[in-house]
Amino acid sequence: MQFSFDNCLLDLDRRELLRASSAVSTAPKVFDVLVYLMENRDRVVSRDDLVNAVWQGRIVSESTLATHINAVRKAVGDDGQQQRVIRTVARKGFRFVAAVADAQPPKAADLPELSPTPSGPATAAPSEAFAASAPAVPAKPSIAVLPFVNLSGDPEQDYLSDGVIEDIISALSQYRWLFVVARNSSFAYKGHTVDIKQVGRELGVRYVLEGSWRKSSNRVRTSAQLIDATTGILHWAGRFEGVFGDIFELQDQITESVVGAIAPQLERAEIDRAQRKPTENLDAYDYYLRGMAKLHQGTRETIDQALQLFHKAIASDPDYASAYAMAAWCHCWRRVNNWMTDREKETAEGIRLGRLAVDLGPDDAVALTRGGHTLGQLGGDTSGAIALLDKALGLNPNLAAAWFLGAFLRLWRGEIEDAVEFFKHAMRLSPRDPELYRMQAGMAAAHLFLEDFDAAASWAEKAYQNLPSFQMAVAVGTASYALSGRANEAERGLAHLRQINPALRLSTLSDWMPFCLPRSLAILASGLRAAGLPE
Repeated sequence: MQFSFDNCLLDLDRRELLRASSAVSTAPKVFDVLVYLMENRDRVVSRDDLVNAVWQGRIVSESTLATHINAVRKAVGDDGQQQRVIRTVARKGFRFVAAVADAQPPKAADLPELSPTPSGPATAAPSEAFAASAPAVPAKPSIAVLPFVNLSGDPEQDYLSDGVIEDIISALSQYRWLFVVARNSSFAYKGHTVDIKQVGRELGVRYVLEGSWRKSSNRVRTSAQLIDATTGILHWAGRFEGVFGDIFELQDQITESVVGAIAPQLERAEIDRAQRKPTENLDAYDYYLRGMAKLHQGTRETIDQALQLFHKAIASDPDYASAYAMAAWCHCWRRVNNWMTDREKETAEGIRLGRLAVDLGPDDAVALTRGGHTLGQLGGDTSGAIALLDKALGLNPNLAAAWFLGAFLRLWRGEIEDAVEFFKHAMRLSPRDPELYRMQAGMAAAHLFLEDFDAAASWAEKAYQNLPSFQMAVAVGTASYALSGRANEAERGLAHLRQINPALRLSTLSDWMPFCLPRSLAILASGLRAAGLPE
């Protein structure tokens, strides 16, 4: 449903605001305030009304409310002096005063029919009617998943491909930072040759996923590619194969493989885009993306920079749950690598941010994942943290971070076999993940605790190659070398470990990692003792 007022267009279904035909980036709560005021324009809306409707009755300060009202006015091109759209009624509240008109897009029946020509099924889809009402590209990342082309020559197999596409659309829609075009809009292009840039313009998206499907005997091969619809640049291409047996299992397998592969690629593409923007044009989401880019590098310097960027995102949007969560997790990462300068103060701050993330984002899988893990790592509530990450997986089962951070929590609690399965699933979901070194280090620790020292050393070496400064990977690798009798490697590993953390002692291991199972701590300590780490 769309409404126009002043020079703005408000699209409730797509949660988009356009001013003078240009997309305006708005924080979720800012958008909600605008919608509530517009929908209740026949009366004065009190401050209590807004708090109850938008914040579900939570305690909200006057300054927070004023900040959101000012943000709404800025978004619609109004201000406190003109008050053309939102008027302040002294001691009463606010009223939406601009004239509002329905501005509905053309119905499907009004659009040109998309039908194949007699010469074959592949024809160019007409676009004149689409172009007349083409939506602007949203401020947040957006994607359309087109029906995959059936190359098997058997139209009876279309149902299988269509089912996979529907599952992919559904799975991608669980990423709250991503706008996904609905199935009906994407399937309007089925059976037609399309120009990706044209599709991007007509559907108002930045990215398009297209692909093909081929069945031969009892095997199915799917090829897919992720394309930037604004530039035509190919960001990713992949191929997946499966055996045609249980149809639902096969669909799930392909969906998981495609979604797990392209979600990190979308984030990387958005990070690259944000880093190319001039710093004076940044908003909360761009600060968040730049923070993620720094966080993925994993060094002490870049984690400090990431923390500052996440706080800037919070300042731009005080309700940005994921930004609170990532800021909290920066403190968690500082603890893991012994980088805290005031451990008590920084631990308390990490816990505070983690709780805010969980409170602000009860249906945000990223907020629950990073905030919950921080509460487990820094606050010691491992069982509560696992419950939060399990809730995150219920919201988005394709979120690799929820799997590998949930694995760490289970590892600390002594559920080692379960942790291994969680790590494996995370790596299967996202084999090119920028945080792959964390999963590899976790696998190393798990195999150390299972006393499979050769496997532990191998996983630790992989993590070390990806991030040489990762203290956990170096410590686990050193202990594994010592316990498997590889004295020379253990000696070199200890030298590097002492270089990373000169203050580390056997007596401080329990302060470093939140082991709940004494046996796990004993195995790590025995390996590091054998390597020569002082008591």
